[in-house]
Parts: sequence; C-alpha cells; structure tokens
Amino acid sequence: EDKEATMKFARIVFVMAGVWGIVVVTPLYFLHDVTGQPYAAPTLYPHFFYGFLSVTMAWQIGFLVIGSNPVRFRPLMIPTIVEKAGYVITAAVLYSHGRISPAEASTAVPDCLLGLLFVAAFLKTGALVTKA
Repeated sequence: EDKEATMKFARIVFVMAGVWGIVVVTPLYFLHDVTGQPYAAPTLYPHFFYGFLSVTMAWQIGFLVIGSNPVRFRPLMIPTIVEKAGYVITAAVLYSHGRISPAEASTAVPDCLLGLLFVAAFLKTGALVTKA
C-alpha cells in the first residue's frame, strides 16, 4: 500500500472521529435535564458532568490534530486507542454485572468501531515511520 493511501486512511479516520465526536458531545452541554432522568441529575455533580464533557471535547480536538498529520502525531494514537478501549471495556463490565441495560451498553459500539479503526491507522502508519 502506498504512502498516500495510508495517510488518507489515517486522516479520514481521525478527522471523522473528531467531527463525529464534536457533533455528539456538544448537545450534552445543553441536555443535562435529559441525561439526569434515569440517574441522579447532573446538577448534583456538575463538576463531574461538565468535566467529563470538557475532557471528551478535548479528545475530539486531539483527533482532529492527529488527522492533520497522522505520521507526525502517531504517538498520540496510543492514548486514543486506550481512550476508546477504556470506555468499551467499562461498558462491557458494567453490562456483564447487570449495572447497565443493553441500550446503555450499545453506546459503546461506535467507540469500539473507532478504536479498531485507530488501531488500524496506528499499524498502517507504522510502516511510514520506519521508512522515514
């Protein structure tokens, strides 16, 4: 596979992840009433709720940065994989212990897919780093 195709793949993966994440996370800043319906209202722990959103939004911007130059920012792909795997594993464990519903566990599906794409991008760009 040529360098151009590898770079294009990695760029698309990370830019897509960043844009998708921004689109999905931004409304949560304004939907604290909805997110508080099945659980304690986020207004009871606003520092955790908004802190989570801020950290999550920072990663979306990080995905866009990685997408701007995947080979240069390749080392940052490792924490992106950990970030996605962390949520997927957490959701799987919570579901297996009966602490979340199947619908709640299904929210990890996009992160699982993106995590796999991040792994693929990391592996593919490795060949470019060794050639440099």
